[in-house]
Amino acid sequence: MTLKTRVLKFIHRILVQLMHLERRLEPWFRPQWNWLFREPSAAVIQFFINLWRRDEGKQLAEESIAKDEEQSLDAIIDLMMDQMRGHFKPGAYERGGNTKTHGILRATVTIRDDLPEHCRKGVFATPRSFPAYVRYSGPGPDVPADIDDVGFASMAVKLMDVPGEKLMQEERYTQDFITICTPTFVTPNTRENAKLQYWSLVDMPIYYFLNPKDSHLLDFLMQSLWNETQYNPLGQRYWSCVPYLLGEGQAMMYSFVPKTEVDREIPGLPFGTPPFNYLRENMIKTLSKKDVEFDLMIQLQTDPHRMPIENAAVRWPEKLSPFIPAATVHIPRQQFDSEKQFEFAKGLKMNPWHCLPEHRPLGNQSRARLRMYYELSKFRQRMNQADHYEPVGDEVFD
Repeated sequence: MTLKTRVLKFIHRILVQLMHLERRLEPWFRPQWNWLFREPSAAVIQFFINLWRRDEGKQLAEESIAKDEEQSLDAIIDLMMDQMRGHFKPGAYERGGNTKTHGILRATVTIRDDLPEHCRKGVFATPRSFPAYVRYSGPGPDVPADIDDVGFASMAVKLMDVPGEKLMQEERYTQDFITICTPTFVTPNTRENAKLQYWSLVDMPIYYFLNPKDSHLLDFLMQSLWNETQYNPLGQRYWSCVPYLLGEGQAMMYSFVPKTEVDREIPGLPFGTPPFNYLRENMIKTLSKKDVEFDLMIQLQTDPHRMPIENAAVRWPEKLSPFIPAATVHIPRQQFDSEKQFEFAKGLKMNPWHCLPEHRPLGNQSRARLRMYYELSKFRQRMNQADHYEPVGDEVFD
C-alpha cells in the first residue's frame, strides 16, 4: 500500500468517525433542521444538478440505452460479488445491497377504490386486497450496529396472489415494490454506480462523492438531506427513486408514506452504547401494541425533461405532479423475530422485475437490476446452499 493510499484511508476513517458522532447527536437537532431547511436546501441542490443537464427532447416514458451499459453492469456485478466474498463466509452470505434485515413482516395491501381511471393499470386496476410480505433492511455491504450505519433504510414489499404473466418467469404470482429512504438514488446512472462499487470494495465509499478528480458532491449533499439517524423503520417514508410504467406510455414513481405513530427511543445516546439491533427492537415494541399502516402513493411523469427516466439523481418535482394515494399497506400486530422467520427472509428474492408488464421498470439502473439482482441473489443462495422460494402468504414460522 502506497503512502498516498494510507493517507487517504486514514482521512476516510476520520470522516466515517465524524459521521458516526453526528448520528449520535442528531436526535437533538436534526428534526428541527429538517423542518426549516431540508426542502429549501434540496431545491438549491436540484437547481445546480439541473443546470448541467440538457433537454434531450424525449417523450413521456421514453428510454435511451447508453453504449456502455452492459460494460458498467458487468463491473457492478463483479465488484459486488467481490464485496460479498470479503464480508461473509459460505453459509452466512447476506445480500450485496440492502443487506441487514431488520424484519420480514406479514401485511395486506389494499388497492383504493377512488383511484383516477388513468391510474387503474396493472395491480391498481381493480380495488382488491393482496397478501404481502414487507422486508425492512439497512445498508450494505456489511451488517453494522444500527447506530453505526450511514442513516439508510429500505422497504421492499412483495405482493402475492397477483394474476397474469410476469416479466421474470422465476416467480409466477408476485409483484415486488422496492424503495429506500431518499427521494433520489445514490448514483445518477450505472456508469457512476460502477465507480461507487469500486470505492466501496476498497472501503472508501465517501471518496466516490468527494474525489476532486471526479466529484459527485451534489449527489452527496442531496443524499445527506435524507440519510440521518434512523429511529424505527415502521415510521419512515420511502421512495422508489427510479421510474416504472403505469400502463403503456405512462411512467410513475411511487412512495410509501407512514400513517402510524411508532416507538422511536434510542437508549444510550449520545455517548452510551445503544442496542446493536435497536431498530428491530423498536419494530418489535410497536407491533406488540398496534397495527401499522402506510399509504402507497404514485407520482405520474408529466415533463420528460424535469422528470427524467435515465437520471436517478433528479427528484421529480411534486409541484409538477403531486403524489396520489393508490393503496394502503396494513401491517397487523405480530411477532416476527423467530429464527425461522429470519431464515425465511434469506430465501426470498426481491426484484422489481417480478412484475406485470404494465409496471415494467424504466431507466438504465432499472434495466441493470434485471440481471444484477438475479445474479447476485443466485450467487448468495448458492453460497448458502439455499433454494429460491416463491412465497404464497400462508407460511408458518413457529
